[in-house]
Amino acid sequence: MTDHDVRVLDESEFRAAHTLFRGALHHPPAPDDTWKLVRESYEPGRAFGAFVDGELVGTAQSFPSRLAVPGGAVVTNAAVSRVGVRADWTRRGVLSSVQRAQLRGLRSAGEVVATLRASETAIYGRYGYGVATRFRLLRIDRRQAAPRTRPAGRVRLVDGESGERIARGLFEELSPRRAGTIARWPAWWAFNVRQAAAEDNLKLAVRSGASGDDGYVAFKVTPGVHDATDEKPTTLSVLDLWARDAEAWADLWLFVLGIDLVAEVTAFGRPVDEPVEWLLGDRRACRVADVADETWLRLLDVPAALAARTYAAGEPVVLGVRDTYLPENAGSYRVAADGVTRVDDAPELVLDVDVLASAYLGDVSFSTLAAARRLDVVEAGALARADALFAAAEVPWCGTYF
Repeated sequence: MTDHDVRVLDESEFRAAHTLFRGALHHPPAPDDTWKLVRESYEPGRAFGAFVDGELVGTAQSFPSRLAVPGGAVVTNAAVSRVGVRADWTRRGVLSSVQRAQLRGLRSAGEVVATLRASETAIYGRYGYGVATRFRLLRIDRRQAAPRTRPAGRVRLVDGESGERIARGLFEELSPRRAGTIARWPAWWAFNVRQAAAEDNLKLAVRSGASGDDGYVAFKVTPGVHDATDEKPTTLSVLDLWARDAEAWADLWLFVLGIDLVAEVTAFGRPVDEPVEWLLGDRRACRVADVADETWLRLLDVPAALAARTYAAGEPVVLGVRDTYLPENAGSYRVAADGVTRVDDAPELVLDVDVLASAYLGDVSFSTLAAARRLDVVEAGALARADALFAAAEVPWCGTYF
């Protein structure tokens, strides 16, 4: 196997890394005007490259973020993205070398967890990432939907900097209330709101109630084509929707469902427990087109991550954790309703760090993972205790694509 020189990239190498990443996804290099915006999202020290004989063959980057965990706390989070290996160097250990360096670097820098969106699901489990949140893709026939109620507050369209400022403020207030959400970095807003508003006709609508602005929705409309031989319906795509309470949430959905000359409303990346169907007179107008993995979570510092979240009432359980890439995480942890302690006790459940990551936010139970043979049960009664302790009041959800 060829040795790979993996190191933190210099600022002069960012564009080459971005071009390599885009090439791995079969896209051409970013044009100059796009690169000016992309360049702002690269931060010194957060991009890694693998070199062979001085030639860049692989890369990975991360954005500085935070993750909300059960109980209301937030922990430092590296939002990993732009992972790619040059086509002529795949399956030769390049990605493993990059991942090893990145995981070690992130932990050494004090990051507690890392998250990513996986382009292929077979890749990241080997590096300790586990599926921690899921999302739905909805398709709604607007003409059939017949909402049961009318908006209770005022929803208004807001343009430009004002709309972005309101949306950003509401997001930063509301998102940490739900486990699984992550903080958005400045370049995220530049790409997904500012640039999208200029180039993709993105619209922002803000809802106001008795206490002022309490929710927003970002959406775009793709005009259809109608003629005698072909019909392509006009589609409204809900891209981002956050609300302070149920009343604001319902009003925002009623607003988009009430926009004229739209045949279909789609919503990508929505929570699996969002009750949109119950707003409609005909619930069959809302079709779940897909349910898929959303965020993959990597616990970089297992003791810190376990200590950060809260636990439900229940008897303690001792978890034995295995971690190949960060072996300092390996060991036994006594999890109780009042906290977590690293112990020398024999474990009652033994699991790899990717499996612990899947259970960490509460989206999947230990019993389910045991049934799928993803963990080793030493003490049968430990499953029920672990399920009770890690149970979450709300399904975790990220809601931020990166």
